Amino acid sequence: MGKKKRKQEKNRSGRAGLQAVTLCISTAMVLILLGLVVLTGLVGRNLSSRVKENLVVTVMLAQDMTDTEAAQLQKKLRERPYMNQMKYVSKEDALKEGVKELGSDPSEFVGENPFLSSIELTLLADYANNDSLRWIEKELKAIPKVSEIAYQKDLVEAVNKNLAKISLVLLGLAVLLLIVSFSLINNTIRLGVYARRFSIHTMKLVGASWGFIRGPFVRKSVGLGVLAAVIACAVLGGLVYALYRYEPEILTVLTWKELAIAGGAVLLFGVIITAICAHISVNKFLRMKAGELYKI
Repeated sequence: MGKKKRKQEKNRSGRAGLQAVTLCISTAMVLILLGLVVLTGLVGRNLSSRVKENLVVTVMLAQDMTDTEAAQLQKKLRERPYMNQMKYVSKEDALKEGVKELGSDPSEFVGENPFLSSIELTLLADYANNDSLRWIEKELKAIPKVSEIAYQKDLVEAVNKNLAKISLVLLGLAVLLLIVSFSLINNTIRLGVYARRFSIHTMKLVGASWGFIRGPFVRKSVGLGVLAAVIACAVLGGLVYALYRYEPEILTVLTWKELAIAGGAVLLFGVIITAICAHISVNKFLRMKAGELYKI
């Protein structure tokens, strides 16, 4: 009898260990996917900001504007809230560029420099949309000796539309993964709780509160969730390092800040999902009567 009992306990502990490993691995796989979605969203946000901040607004200056007046205008523009970077192109620089492109000097034919001086502006990402650009254009045109404002309206609209579509796709994917992960982790935890359903009922019969019974299951699940999150973060870190070795420029849009946010999100998801699933699963068996335990 003693050998049989020890064998049963060994089998029970073996099954419990296998269930814990299964829960940890399945949770880690789900958290890796969620972490990838978070990282992709953060990289996409940074990339969209870089694209928007590279859109150039050209302020064409009047023929009679002097360099001193242009310098005063630049000082005024630097104080505007939408300003990111600025480059002044003088008439002489514009002429040199024109000669390089045309292969001849047009001033020899017209008798004077036909090119205008200009200021090339790049805006902060929040202002790089057509609604903001309309009032910025109106404001710039009101400045004396500003002859024309030029920017690629179609490009700005196309960039913002494409970024909005990508954001919606990522949001949908994140919601889908949350649903799938919750279902998968919940089923795995429920199997572990199912194996101890009679122990739960016994504790309930001797007067243990639901919180007392539920506590060990929730703590164990959360502990496995934390371990799974650590594994997921290690895998994500390895993937990021491999991507960096292949394309070092990725660090311009993927910094330690994004990695920390993704790691924190993975850990948070791991704790919250496992805690909620354990809570729901234990409550299900706590509500059951003794006869119902034999029918499932």
